[in-house]
Amino acid sequence: MTKKVGIMGGTFNPIHIGHLILAETARTQFELDEILFIPSGISYMKQGMNIPAGKIRADMTSLAIEDNPYFALSLMEIERVGNTYTYETLEALKKQNPETDYFFILGADSLFALEKWQSTQKIFDNCTILAAVREEGTKDDIELEAARLSEKYQGKILLLNCGNMDISSTKIRDNVKNGRSIRYMVPEKVIAYIEEHKLYRD
Repeated sequence: MTKKVGIMGGTFNPIHIGHLILAETARTQFELDEILFIPSGISYMKQGMNIPAGKIRADMTSLAIEDNPYFALSLMEIERVGNTYTYETLEALKKQNPETDYFFILGADSLFALEKWQSTQKIFDNCTILAAVREEGTKDDIELEAARLSEKYQGKILLLNCGNMDISSTKIRDNVKNGRSIRYMVPEKVIAYIEEHKLYRD
């Protein structure tokens, strides 16, 4: 049988419970064999932002996923020289594993911004998109956009059902900076890592 692998890409600055819930929801809803977490390297879309080194974000991701046997970490984008582009990552994965079906997991906001990404057509050529739908009354808009993109790029977009989670990396960084708790927003081992390395205090 063809292996089905989900891809969770992102800055993971830091990784949080919302990321993990989304990944596990995708795995169970679409019966994926594995979820590959790929921390971004140098993102052309986030240039100028003060982002910790790739190793730091990879370390936190590793700690967050280590207790789930279906989750794995890839350093391919962190180790890549130059800007990070999703289409290049997908092309490299398909070249390495041509018999594997890849499912790229993204939020609704990213779906609406997908045409601003580099080489959108190549993204659709190499994976199925799993677009997260939250319970905010926007499902109809997401379905329309998914249908439009699918037709335009001859690709496949499936809707990933997930509830509302008011958790973001930005909120977590703000909480740390202002001395507020991030418990239950971030795995305990990641909290310990943030404290040990004095991250997000400035």
